[in-house]
Amino acid sequence: MRLVSLIACGNRGGWFVIALLFCADVQAQPAFEHRQTLRVLGIPTGTLPTGILNAITDVPGVRVGHVTLQKGHGPLVPGQGPVRTGVTVIIPRDNVWNRKVPAGSFVLNGTGEMTGLAWIEEAGFLEYPIALTNTLNAPLVANGVVSWMLKQYPAIGITDDTLTPVVAECDDSYLNDSQGRHVREHDVVRALDGAHSGVVEQGSVGAGTGMRSYGFKGGIGTSSRVLSAADGAYVVGVLVNANHGRREQLTILGHSMAPHFAKVEAPSQTTEGSIIVIIGTNAPLNNRQLKRVAKRATFGLARTGTIGRHGSGDFILAFSTGNVIPHYPTDLTYSMTILSDIYLNQIFAAVVEATEEAILNALTMATTVIGRDGHRVEAIPIEQLKRVLIP
Repeated sequence: MRLVSLIACGNRGGWFVIALLFCADVQAQPAFEHRQTLRVLGIPTGTLPTGILNAITDVPGVRVGHVTLQKGHGPLVPGQGPVRTGVTVIIPRDNVWNRKVPAGSFVLNGTGEMTGLAWIEEAGFLEYPIALTNTLNAPLVANGVVSWMLKQYPAIGITDDTLTPVVAECDDSYLNDSQGRHVREHDVVRALDGAHSGVVEQGSVGAGTGMRSYGFKGGIGTSSRVLSAADGAYVVGVLVNANHGRREQLTILGHSMAPHFAKVEAPSQTTEGSIIVIIGTNAPLNNRQLKRVAKRATFGLARTGTIGRHGSGDFILAFSTGNVIPHYPTDLTYSMTILSDIYLNQIFAAVVEATEEAILNALTMATTVIGRDGHRVEAIPIEQLKRVLIP
């Protein structure tokens, strides 16, 4: 549009028009925000030490990938934009199809969907990547996971078994053109191809691009804990997509934030929110134990203030890289090392702490986003948060 104005006007008045258009674009987007994790801000949570990265990728072999889609601004044109969405993928380990990981899940409140849980419940393992996205995009994202898996394992559906992808959704329709289903198969493939270990980008990225939490901008958050040598030195990592809670409920380190931040009314045209929690560990746990671990994430979630509202979809999936379940074993039996249940308590503690911190990191790392119809969701004010929490 700006180029057309330049060619059409080609004079001082034309340049004036261009300047106005440029200014309008700038005003439509928030100014740059320097964001930091809760711990970097000097507000640590819990008592257990974090991993080097304080991320789910501290679990050896775990990789995370994002594709973030942001395009357009102004009034909603269903099917066209504005676009504020994306996809996030977690790959438990290399060649997970042939080297499956034990897995278990827990659903706190089921107003939502995480596909593939029936097979995880039945088989007790996870055999492909996990994908997170927005609600209406879930089927297309599942197609992307299938396409990527077929490329990696061409025998699937011919001489090999088929698959039921794990795709977890949250609703981003307050900021995003949800009907447009803008996350395409090639975006999912790109996220999977680009998934890596190391630092995990957090906040308004990937599946978290259009998410809101506790009346602030939410999205992707992650954290990890490392057990002592006496407890096995195991690593527990958590990644969340936070799209839940009400402003007046937000609690940080036991302090209610309601007196410190103005209450905002939840938009009437959107649902009540959801959260997806993915837990990874290298502790040698089986399916039954991982279900117990998944349940404990709800304590970390509760520490941040949510009550698990009627319309919320709160899905938790835990996996362990501590054992390998073979795809088609040649022998009648295979061996697994299992941590004794009486030593699970530190795993539970690690999950609670990492879940709480991952949610708070989603808040402190998220940036203010303006989406469709001018809907604006502010990032939690960092300086104000520090004044409240740091003596």
